[in-house]
Amino acid sequence: MATPPTDVRVALLGAGTVGAQVVRLLAERADDLAARAGAPLRLVGIAVSDADKEREPWIPRDLLTTDAEGLVRRADVVVELIGGIDPPRALVHAALEAGASVVTGNKALLAAHGPELHDAAAAADVDLYYEAAVAGAIPIVYALRESLAGDTVTEVLGIVNGTTNYVLDEMVTNGLGFDDAVAQAQALGFAEADPTADVDGHDSAAKAALLASLAFHTRVPLETVPVEGIRSITAEEMTAAQDHGWALKLLAVARRTGSPEGISVRVGPTLVPADHPLASVRGAFNAVVVESEAAGRLMFYGQGAGGAPTASAVLSDLVAAAGHVVGGGRAPRESAYADLAPLPPERQKVTAWFDLDIEDRPGMLSMVAAVLARHGISIEAVRQAAHAEPTAYGDELYDVFDDAYDGASPARATAADRESTTLSITTHRTDEATLAACLAELAESDGVRAVLPVRRVEGV
Repeated sequence: MATPPTDVRVALLGAGTVGAQVVRLLAERADDLAARAGAPLRLVGIAVSDADKEREPWIPRDLLTTDAEGLVRRADVVVELIGGIDPPRALVHAALEAGASVVTGNKALLAAHGPELHDAAAAADVDLYYEAAVAGAIPIVYALRESLAGDTVTEVLGIVNGTTNYVLDEMVTNGLGFDDAVAQAQALGFAEADPTADVDGHDSAAKAALLASLAFHTRVPLETVPVEGIRSITAEEMTAAQDHGWALKLLAVARRTGSPEGISVRVGPTLVPADHPLASVRGAFNAVVVESEAAGRLMFYGQGAGGAPTASAVLSDLVAAAGHVVGGGRAPRESAYADLAPLPPERQKVTAWFDLDIEDRPGMLSMVAAVLARHGISIEAVRQAAHAEPTAYGDELYDVFDDAYDGASPARATAADRESTTLSITTHRTDEATLAACLAELAESDGVRAVLPVRRVEGV
């Protein structure tokens, strides 16, 4: 039997916000971490691009090096916190080939090249851990990969980007415009100088691909995830959604489908009912709701970004990987046996909410109902915007809604017609292609002035 090592050699790639906190916590909690791993964790080097740059006072200057490739070849565990694809991809491969386990928080790298890295780790018989890649301190990777390994996950809904959640929260809570809310997030350190990856949804899409891969035991390529960001959202839209009993969030949505069998994964602004668990997630926090057949609904909530919270997730993985160096064993291997097909965007099933700005005259409700019915779309709910004076429609038109949609009709009115009115419609689930065709026909219909922003709905 091999003699256990006297210590575990740790190489750190990157000394930014998260990396600096990893260094601090390794020093402050050395005794506890050693007890948990089975041997001391010895930091043997910190790879940086500029060794002369001023850094936090607790970072040992004698450990800084610009030779990242040389560093990874003299470690038992490599912690990669550089971010991006290159050079991390080559460095992670070099570490795995040298027999070192890898801990990374790099969701972009994993979303783009996860399969090849999993294969390389398996070939080298070492660990690949990445809890910090999704939702900061929230242990969602562990939950899906290990805690729910005996269950069948059917759905994952998540607020997985703290920047966008903070921006949207400020827009609805304080009435800020999009640009002002982003500027405030940057001033507070919640957003990067270039917030494109966050506000355009690309960060969330990478995390959605990872979550779906874990939840459904299927490799989900990043390019199969349709993405919409939050740039088009206004404070007025946020307020209107709230007035209708919704909260608008940027959600990563992953769902197992039955007919046809496959998975649906997307990222975009999504409405949830005000009483849904995700509706109350404020500020820069993250939350993920998991639905499974046996366990039912589980919710994971916490800080999704920041140096110390993310470093907590890194250290959790580091202790696990170090424990395997000391005592043997391996992390769970990639589970991709299900091989479910990601549905193309046009075939994904969605529930939608949209407003119709229509002429306020007899026959309009009947026309709208007929168009929806012609496309096979049923209505969950319909609401007419309030007017100073109620709008008059004949009983016959309300009977159309009552018959077709189980009584889900607007309140009857008795006053004279007004020039225009707004119908807010929530559909039952339909596919994206059918919804698009229906909306296109409505937009061209006589008496319809505009189809206002269409939002997907979850939790109804």
